[in-house]
Amino acid sequence: MSTTEDETPFDAYREDVDRPLTRLFREYAPGYLGYFSVGMVANFIARMASLIPPLILGTAIDAIFVAPNAEAFDLPLVPSAWLPTAEIAQFQFSVAAIIISFLLVAVFTWIYGVTANLFAHSVMHTVRVDSFEKMQQLDMAFFDEKQTGEVMAVLNNDTQNLEMFLDNAIMNAARLIVMVGGIAAVLFYLNWQLAFVTLFAVPAMVVFTLWFMRVVEPRYVRQRSSVGRLNTRLENAIAGMSLTKTTSSEAYEVERVSDSSMNMFERTMDVLRLSYIYRPGMELLAGVAFAATFLVGGYWLTTNTAPGPMTGTLSVGDFVIFLMLTQRIVDPLAEVSNIVDQYENAKASSERIFGLMDIPVHVDDPDEPAALEPVQGQVAYEDVSFSYEDSEVRAGSGDETAFEETVIEDISFDAEPGETVAFVGATGAGKSTVLKLLLRLYDVQDGTIRLDGHDVREIALSDLRSAVGYVSQDTFLFDGTIADNIRYGHFDATDEDVKTAAKAAQAHEFITDLAEGYDTRVGERGVKLSGGQRQRIALARTVLADPAVLILDEATSAVDTKTELLIQQSIDELTEDRTTLAIAHRLSTVKDADTILVMDDGEIVERGSHDELLAADGQYATLWSAQAGDRERAAKALMEDD
Repeated sequence: MSTTEDETPFDAYREDVDRPLTRLFREYAPGYLGYFSVGMVANFIARMASLIPPLILGTAIDAIFVAPNAEAFDLPLVPSAWLPTAEIAQFQFSVAAIIISFLLVAVFTWIYGVTANLFAHSVMHTVRVDSFEKMQQLDMAFFDEKQTGEVMAVLNNDTQNLEMFLDNAIMNAARLIVMVGGIAAVLFYLNWQLAFVTLFAVPAMVVFTLWFMRVVEPRYVRQRSSVGRLNTRLENAIAGMSLTKTTSSEAYEVERVSDSSMNMFERTMDVLRLSYIYRPGMELLAGVAFAATFLVGGYWLTTNTAPGPMTGTLSVGDFVIFLMLTQRIVDPLAEVSNIVDQYENAKASSERIFGLMDIPVHVDDPDEPAALEPVQGQVAYEDVSFSYEDSEVRAGSGDETAFEETVIEDISFDAEPGETVAFVGATGAGKSTVLKLLLRLYDVQDGTIRLDGHDVREIALSDLRSAVGYVSQDTFLFDGTIADNIRYGHFDATDEDVKTAAKAAQAHEFITDLAEGYDTRVGERGVKLSGGQRQRIALARTVLADPAVLILDEATSAVDTKTELLIQQSIDELTEDRTTLAIAHRLSTVKDADTILVMDDGEIVERGSHDELLAADGQYATLWSAQAGDRERAAKALMEDD
């Protein structure tokens, strides 16, 4: 499935979501049906109680004020024996009934408000947590597509839209049904002929609403997608602020954000333009119903003649009830526009939420994981090939699979416990990808990777990743204290364990020099620390994990020479009794490795020890000469290769 300019691979999963709001209730409402049920009942009682004052007033007007003793003091569904017969008693009864009805409205509206919010926010909380949990399970390939802004839109904007729908729209829809149904019943009970005049606009409103829902739905979908794209643009702009400033690209970034914001503005206006037609249209129809009731009822009352084909009489009290209840019906009918808005918004948002939920996870735990303990640390790659999956095909709903150009091809090597295998080569040769396959950040398409004889796809992910420590050149620190970041992943580690790990990573000295020591907050992404300090904390984190296999992806790339020598001493001690797979551009850091693999364009082109590779006078010897200062020889070798 290909994607249009306005779509992302993320959006493609949304297209296969069927009846998202029904699914929302089926999967998330059952645990909170108590709140929902109490809210619905309270809403019903409150709305019914709100109909009592007009009935009491109309009855009192006819029985007490207009024609005392001529009209019976009757109320629908109330036995006559319960009603007073004396005028003063009827008046007192009317006042008390009106006060009680308002109290009932207040009490049950409060109950409805509390329970409705508990229901809506509980569902929203569960949906948000489940969405985040799903995000944690997604393959790294999803995040390679840089859909972070889309995910943030799901976790924030879309769940908020659901809360508004569950809290406001559903209860307002229930209020509308109760009010229209209750008012219609009362009006037909009092005067079925005039009731037809009052309610003639309702079918027109229904047709108008169905048209609006059909036309506005795709516009809401585009509007929600534009929010995600704007979030992505803003996040990238903030994350790259340093680059923007150092390259004087502020105007360029402002223009890009402006374009994304304008796209969202245009999509939003597409929705609002329809709303500007629908909302006034609904209010106009409701107003016409009120005007028609006033016109026909007023003529009937003033002339004391039934208009047209109508028959019978109309009392002043009944006319007042009609006018009051017709006015009551105007507000809920006019509210239909907001209900539809919130419904369509929630439908688009729930499609995106379940689109995220339905993204397939390819890298997952096996059904029956192989036992890995105790971990020895033997690593074997057997004819491993890998290509990144084509995102456009992956976003499709079928089983069709396609891959981009091969990144790794026929990689084979062994690393015994305690050995160090180093990877060198030009940037983009595939070194980091090879080692990420061991962690199953991606899965191989061909070949097998084994740990202690087990295919890594047969090992539980938690066991595999606990056995393999990974220190990347792109270190990441969470906003928190230094101690928290070293302890990350091993949260029960003691303060003494943290300090021991920091010392092993040559980080203890600079940490204790800080004003708050291990309690120093590092800022978002560790911005308050230098690159070298961040890398030493990342190394300390791995030291604390004490893995059987250690991956060092240019772990000393951001430190000065002196610190590199200190860290290298710690690494030598750390790697003495464990399997180490190291990537380095500085060949001096890996010249003592047991095996050095030279990679070029996803393949191993040379392998051997440092001395063996120098003697072979190939690519490794050329790289070594360049770093050792023999630039003339290195340049000549590179020209011969070209």
